[in-house]
Order: sequence, then C-alpha cells, then structure tokens
Amino acid sequence: MEVPKKLVCSVASCAEDALAGLVACNPGLQLLRGHRVALRSDLDALRGRVALLSGGGSGHEPAHAGYIGKGMLSGVVAGAIFTSPAVGSILAAIRAVTEAGAVGTLLIVKNYTGDRLNFGLALERARAEGADVRMVVVGDDCAFASQKKAGRRGLCGTVLVHKVAGAMAEAGASLDEIVTRVSAVTKAMGTLGLSLSPCSVPGSKPTFQLASDEMELGLGIHGEAGVRRMKVMPADEAVETMLAHMTDPSNASHLPLSPGASVVLVVNNLGGLSCLELSIVAGVAVRSLERRGVCIARALVGSFMTALEMAGISLTLLLVDEELLRLIDAETTAMAWPNVVTGPATSQRPEVAAPKEAMETAKQVPSTGPGMERAQKVLARVCSTLLGLQDKLNELDRAAGDGDCGHTHARAARAIQEWMRAQPLPPSPAHLFSALADLLLDKMGGSSGVLYGLFLTAAAHPLHNRSDLPAWADAVDAGIEAMQRYGGAAPGDRTMLDALCAAAQALRALRSPGADLLTVLASAVESAEAAAESTRHMEAGAGRASYISSAQLLQPDPGAVAAAAVLRAVLEGLQG
Repeated sequence: MEVPKKLVCSVASCAEDALAGLVACNPGLQLLRGHRVALRSDLDALRGRVALLSGGGSGHEPAHAGYIGKGMLSGVVAGAIFTSPAVGSILAAIRAVTEAGAVGTLLIVKNYTGDRLNFGLALERARAEGADVRMVVVGDDCAFASQKKAGRRGLCGTVLVHKVAGAMAEAGASLDEIVTRVSAVTKAMGTLGLSLSPCSVPGSKPTFQLASDEMELGLGIHGEAGVRRMKVMPADEAVETMLAHMTDPSNASHLPLSPGASVVLVVNNLGGLSCLELSIVAGVAVRSLERRGVCIARALVGSFMTALEMAGISLTLLLVDEELLRLIDAETTAMAWPNVVTGPATSQRPEVAAPKEAMETAKQVPSTGPGMERAQKVLARVCSTLLGLQDKLNELDRAAGDGDCGHTHARAARAIQEWMRAQPLPPSPAHLFSALADLLLDKMGGSSGVLYGLFLTAAAHPLHNRSDLPAWADAVDAGIEAMQRYGGAAPGDRTMLDALCAAAQALRALRSPGADLLTVLASAVESAEAAAESTRHMEAGAGRASYISSAQLLQPDPGAVAAAAVLRAVLEGLQG
C-alpha cells in the first residue's frame, strides 16, 4: 500500500505550519512564542473574565484553533498530528491567560487518555502556582452498545461545549457556573460517525482499510475502529441507521430522544466528503428527525471537527431549551463558527411561486397535417440517432471532457420522445423551435443544452410567419450567430460550431431561386460531417478541450460529431 500524497511543506512541521498559516490569515489570533499555542490577540479582554482553553492533536481542523475568538475560546494548545499536546505548552497557555487577568481558566478536553493525562498534569501544576483552573472532559460518542472503562470518546460535540462555555464567559459568568452548565451539556448530547474511507497521517499509510463497497459506523476521529462495517447504502438509509443507533435504548451510550424534543443538529464533514454529499445528508437528517417528532431548533452544517481527509460524516444532537439555545446563538468572532441566520431547520419551508413568462406564447390549435407528420418523423429519427450514438460520444468526450457528451444528448433525446408522446407538436416551425428550446434548456443540461437552446430560440425568429426556403437559411444563420455571441467560440475552435458553420455555408443555397431542399440539405450534411472529422486535427480554442494539449486530442470533437449526426438524421427523416 502506498503512502498517500499530501500538500505539505514537510511532514515534520505540518502541525506548526498549519497553525502558523491560520494565525497569519486571522488578525484576531496570535502565537505564543516557543509553543504550538494560539491565543486571542485581545488578551486584555480576558481581564475579570474566565478564560477557556482547549486543544488536542492536530489533524482535526478547524478544531480547535478555528474556535478562538470573542464568545468562544481564549486559546488552543495543538499537538502533533493525532497526538496530545505537551504538558509544558498547556501550562504556558494557562500562565498566559492568567497573566492577562483571567479570574479562572477552564480546560475543555476531549475524552482521550493522552489529552486527559497531559491537560490534567498541566492543571495540577498550574494550581500549584496558585491559578484557579478546572477541567471538563467531553465524551459524546454514541457508538458503543456497552459501557467502556475509558468512557465515551470526545467527538464533534466538543465544539458545542466551546460555544456554550464561550457565551457564558463573555457574559461574565463565574468558573463554577460555567463548569456546572457545560457538564450538563455533555450529558445531553451524542455524536456518531460514519466513514467511506480511512485517513492517513502525513508520511504514513492509511490508518485502516475499507473495501470499495464498505462503510464503517461509529469510528473515532483518529481512524479508531467503529462498531460495525456495512455495505455502502444510500444516504437516507445511512442516516436512518445512524439515528437509530444513536437513540436505541439498548445502546449504553445512546442519547434519549423523545417526540417533542428540541435539538441542535450538527452535520459534520470528517474532512473528505464533498459539499454536495454533505448537503444531501443534512437534508436527510432533518427529514428523519422530523418523522420522529423532533424539533430541529438549529442545524449547523460544515466542517467542524475533521479527521484529515477522511470521507465521512458525523451527526451530533444536543438537547436544548430556550436558555441553552440563546447561548448557542450568542455572537462570536471565531472564524470557524458558522455565522448564519438563526432559526429552526425544516423540510417544509414555503416555496416561492415561479414567475410566469412575461410574454406567454398563446396556445396554438394543434395541427395534424402532413407538415406535422413530417416533423414527427424528423424528430423521431433525431432521437433514435442520438440514443444510438451515446457510447460513441461518451468515448470521444473522455479525452477532453468529463465523458458525458453521449449521456447529455441521450437525455435530450429521451426528453423529446416523452414530450412527443404527451402532446401534439406545435403547429408552426417557429413555435416548434421555441418549444424544443424550452425543453432542452430544462431537460438536457450541461453547456450543450444551453447552446442548443440558444440556437433554437434565435432560429425561431426568422421563421415567424414564414415558411419559404430562404427563411430556413436565415434561421440557421441566426442560431449560429447567437451561439457565437454568447458561447464565445468560432469556426476552427474545435466545437460543434465547426460542423454547424460548414452546414450553414451550404444551406445558403436555399436563398437561390428554384433551390431544392433535399439536394441542398444533403450537401450541407456532407459539409458538416467533413468539418466534424476535420476537428480531429484542430487545436481546441474553446470549451473544456481548450485546457488539454492538442497532442492528446486524437479524435474528432464529440459536439461536432453530434451536430453533424443531427443534421444527417433530419435529412433521413425528410427523405423517409
């Protein structure tokens, strides 16, 4: 197994470098010389107030230094990656806040043996020097069904303890008051993690292995083993499994959760999950809790306490009343706390009605004449052609794009087929083009959908109240002009325009007296196919392919191939 790549200056200094980078970018922070300690830059503000210190191993960013600021932590002591900080640095931080005039210091510590030992020893030494220091150990893990001698692990719920304690300290609460309150908070919350991948300490191999079809439930934030390995399942099933485990009364570490309860929900990215997945999980969690009759008073979604690059999530639930909610909502300048509009989470938010089109096209009486029958044949041929080209277009697109050109065109073809089955075609070419433009803009997706929508929208204008052959040449020219104006591409840029412009050149013959539609269209199709093939030798000037070396583009542009194929299908549909 290879050691994963990391973007660090050096493995040995990555914890120091990360903390220094955070401080360099945040004027509200400062470093304590000679120690891996970050403190508020306005230490004078601590005079007469309780100071709050936390910390632990690095690798959980933004925890904990991201929570330093007014209304949260006074300082943080950072260890090496996944390693408890040194006793000397913890003691130095206590001395710094004490000398700044703090009337007491609370150490907020996650329940891991190394953290308890090192923070505990520093506390004893500080007390021996006369400082008033207390410690709260946070254990919010809901993973284990039976009691462990070491107790519940400290996870993302620790951040909520920072927030509650910070709000109280900022309001001038005493050390005893803060300890009493946050001790109760630790008993009223639970957290459970779920991972799709391991993490890896810089310079080392992954902490554990997961098969490609596995996920792990209940793991720790250092890659410690969880309670169950499961087959990968959809997000809704995974969240339901997590909540059921967290609230199962037979689970010794469960969080009692009854209908009518009010909670703060934290949906935490363990480091490597995409924002898209995180939002999906958050929505599922809200709906799952609502089905249980639980009120989600607040929902916090983001990266709060990570495990390096682990692709996973944790869910934290904190039972709250109005007083506790006010502390959660209290102002803070901590950079990692989400300063969002406060209010409950719900899946039942009212939706704003979509505005109607300013100039809604009047409904036309459907036509069943020979013209519409021919249009149906043409569209049917276009759809079958694009569906047959799906794999080929995807293969062409893989070299320069994301390999979905065939999928995109097939999606358009299926949308057109469904639309044709559902209703008669509009009676005129202009209305047909406008309707197709709306359909592709809505269903096709990608830049192709927009480009075809532009072409059809602009091409519809010359066809209003006209059906002569020159009007069709004007329509194609108008569509191409719109694509160039907004898309930025030109002939020779290795795009679908190369095929379309070649066809347009031939279609101008429709303006000649006595022109034959099928003869001119056949010439246009041949020109388009030749132009599409010629893109094989072009340097891309627009689109994703423009970022790829021409030496890697050894096949024709998929968009040009698709456009030429559409024109061929139109010809065959008219001939049939």
